[in-house]
Amino acid sequence: MNRLISKGVAGFRIDAAKHMWPNHLMGIYADLDSLNEKYFPGAQRRPFIFQEVIDNGKNEEAISAFEYTGFARVTNFIFGTELAQVFLRNNPAKWLVNWGSKWNMPQSEDVVVFIDNHDNQRGHGGGGGVLTHRDPKRYKMATAFMLAHPYGFTRVMSSFNFYSSDQGPPHNDYMSIKDVQWGNDFSCGCGWICEHRWRQIYGMVAFRNVVHGTDILNWWSKDNYQIAFSRGDKGFIVINADVQDLNLELQTGLSTGTYCDVISGELDGENCTGTIVKVNGTGYAHFHIRSRSDDTMMAIHIGEKIGEQRRVTTLQH
Repeated sequence: MNRLISKGVAGFRIDAAKHMWPNHLMGIYADLDSLNEKYFPGAQRRPFIFQEVIDNGKNEEAISAFEYTGFARVTNFIFGTELAQVFLRNNPAKWLVNWGSKWNMPQSEDVVVFIDNHDNQRGHGGGGGVLTHRDPKRYKMATAFMLAHPYGFTRVMSSFNFYSSDQGPPHNDYMSIKDVQWGNDFSCGCGWICEHRWRQIYGMVAFRNVVHGTDILNWWSKDNYQIAFSRGDKGFIVINADVQDLNLELQTGLSTGTYCDVISGELDGENCTGTIVKVNGTGYAHFHIRSRSDDTMMAIHIGEKIGEQRRVTTLQH
């Protein structure tokens, strides 16, 4: 591992970590070098480590993910199954008001979170029960919520299509893996799904970057499946998982101005390629989301505001 660090590797995923004693892993990590300053200049940084510890929170495993926290992050398998229940309308979205460790999950700084991964989208590794690209409407809603909420270190999935759980990636006749091909909208073809290239998802990745370090404010819910919240004064998201349309004004916490909805488009010069959202002098804006739309959420942030420089990260260059 230290040899890899010397070559510029910045982190490691530890597969099947629960098959080793936590103290043994702690000893290994303690002996790791700091990152190579040739590639990561400045103050010495420790490698990023997260451990695969399958724990669905149902006491079906002899090993708990909590045993592996405090010295490295763990994969949070509860996260995706619980959000699936919400967006499948089996558990009201309004209860997400206290989403995080109060849902019997480790603390935010201890976890890597995801909607699905290469194992559980196939029914392996903690077993199904999650949303995948095969249910794109709900999958995009869940992913948008994940990226808007500050809990955990997020991981976005990028898949290929499969018909059996043991099927490999798209390949040519002579068994070499097919190149990824994409169109003008960045979506992939030739058997590749590429969720990370979906507009609704990469727009929310930028949202997460821009609002980093802010708290949840202006929480709002109606009935069971319409929710909204701001991230400080930098971003605001509305999700309509209900069977009824959403059509009303909400407090965004943002400064007055015209913003581009990052779910339907982006800022292009002085115009939005998608829906325009106007925030008035008191922070309120009007949102209309039809329940039967393909995308039943809207999100705005200060990096996609007409009249200001477009930003997709918190870093200023």
